[in-house]
Amino acid sequence: MKKILTYTLAIAAAFTAFSCDKLLDSDSPSAFDTASVYSNYALTEGTIFGITEAFCEVNSYRGRFLPWYGFNTDIEWYNTYKPGDGKSDIAAYACQPNNSQLNLSNGPFALMYTGIERANLVIDGLRTYGNTENNADMAFLLGEALTLRAMIYYDLIKAWGDVPARFEPVNAATIYKPKENRDIIFKQILADLDEAISYLPYPGATAATSRTDRINKVFAEGLYARIALAASGYALRPADGQVGTGDLGSVRLSSDPELAKDVLYPKALVYLKDAVGKASLESDFRQYWYNMNNMNNLTAGPAYETLYVIPFGEGRGRWNFTFAISSEGSKYSNGVTRGGDAGPVPTMYFKYGENDVRRDVTCVNYKWTKGSDPELAGISKWYFGKYRFEWMNAQPYTGGNDDGIKPVVMRYADILLMAAEIENELNGPANAKQYLLPVRARACGEDAAEAYVNGLNTQEAFFNAIVEERALEFCGEFLRKGDLIRWNMLKDKLDEAIEDMLDLRDLDGAYANLTGDALYRIAEDEMSLEYVFPVVGGDVPSGYETSAAYVTKYDDSKSSGFYTDRIYGIYYNNPNEYMYWPIFYDTITNSQGNIKNDYHYDNPS
Repeated sequence: MKKILTYTLAIAAAFTAFSCDKLLDSDSPSAFDTASVYSNYALTEGTIFGITEAFCEVNSYRGRFLPWYGFNTDIEWYNTYKPGDGKSDIAAYACQPNNSQLNLSNGPFALMYTGIERANLVIDGLRTYGNTENNADMAFLLGEALTLRAMIYYDLIKAWGDVPARFEPVNAATIYKPKENRDIIFKQILADLDEAISYLPYPGATAATSRTDRINKVFAEGLYARIALAASGYALRPADGQVGTGDLGSVRLSSDPELAKDVLYPKALVYLKDAVGKASLESDFRQYWYNMNNMNNLTAGPAYETLYVIPFGEGRGRWNFTFAISSEGSKYSNGVTRGGDAGPVPTMYFKYGENDVRRDVTCVNYKWTKGSDPELAGISKWYFGKYRFEWMNAQPYTGGNDDGIKPVVMRYADILLMAAEIENELNGPANAKQYLLPVRARACGEDAAEAYVNGLNTQEAFFNAIVEERALEFCGEFLRKGDLIRWNMLKDKLDEAIEDMLDLRDLDGAYANLTGDALYRIAEDEMSLEYVFPVVGGDVPSGYETSAAYVTKYDDSKSSGFYTDRIYGIYYNNPNEYMYWPIFYDTITNSQGNIKNDYHYDNPS
């Protein structure tokens, strides 16, 4: 009997508790056989949607990976400090293999492999029956499947380091596989993207690529660059040949010459240069994020910034539920407490220039309560202003915990800043400035941007500017952890953040000129607060109220919310040794002993 390959049958993940018999059962009912599916555009397109459906499962991207990967960093942290709590431990580099949030039989690791298995089936079917050499539409679907598989593998490596490599549909001989050196996966997904890019149209060129929930060429080119930067950068790695042996590992570069910067950077830059001009920075940073919350970020094309979003349906995804400005039973959240789980570190607001339009969009120091007006949240707790219930289309928001927000995976600003970083690394700052300039100009104005960028005349100065610019541009988008890892800056930057927060608490160092007060007023839109932090001897602006309870200088008591243990609690373990999540016990047990933890993590006996 022919094996049925409709996406509805590609549900099995390699490491869940599903039985081998179920995984390999080919007798499930279907109206079509393999050849019929993968020689027909509409049917094959349905299998593509089967890949992305795996993102939406309860404990996949929707409820476990996206809400928990990416903090704590020097710019973003979890807003609750509670050592020993499963959620707090994930954020603070203390996640253990029995973690209460992630040690699940249907957790993100297994469900991401569900997406990979579905992609493998689609890719195999299209290569066999899709006539992709002569049919551009079918070739597009092949490119889409290859890109989605590459994205999932990249996310697996970001979270777990070395993972099993599966690039063919599961069969009886391959159902249980050990972890593989991530370099093998990096090389395969980079090669896959090389192929996919040749098949994919630019944003807006076709009906499918006019939507940000479908794959386009510029996103694939950007993903190639993003993966190339990670593959050629620093990371915690077991010694060569010791993956899956319990090796403690060390932070180092890959020893594979095919993944060296001088090999990957030139190719990545070619792709990025091709992408330049095929999408655009939207002119109004605040409006861009308003549109994102309003679900008006689904159009792709030369005039738009968003390149790809996680394609959650209207009743799926817990993005604003997790990351929006805290709404403690307010009118905007229909009386239900939502948002505020994570936010910028308290010092982040002060890193922006006073005229940087990104500051007040990104860093918010007020919350919504049951009253009609927002109130100051206190210097120790900030929220991501890029995500707001009050900006959502229907008011009040009456949906459930799944708000349907489609998180941005990549936007055009990242294309420009990756191009700037790589150009500077290869050729110095002279030609790299053209890519940094428009990002800076949107934020600070053209004259200020030109003066700033033109002053970056050494490779080192330009690189340091990129490190800063990526923090300012992408705070709250959870790219920072990967950036710090590949730059070998993770622990150093976290330690800098600790010292910086101690200075803010004590009104010392860079914050010695602050009075410790906050002044505020309701903004004209009546949907936000405007606030200032007065300086010693400075003018007090008119029209603002003083918050008598708001001071930045605290004693070292737990009630202050900004005490020493809380600040140092940005990490519990050395992040250079615990930058990855462990493989969780449930997965290890169901791998029949094939998968084992490395680094400092235990394996079940």
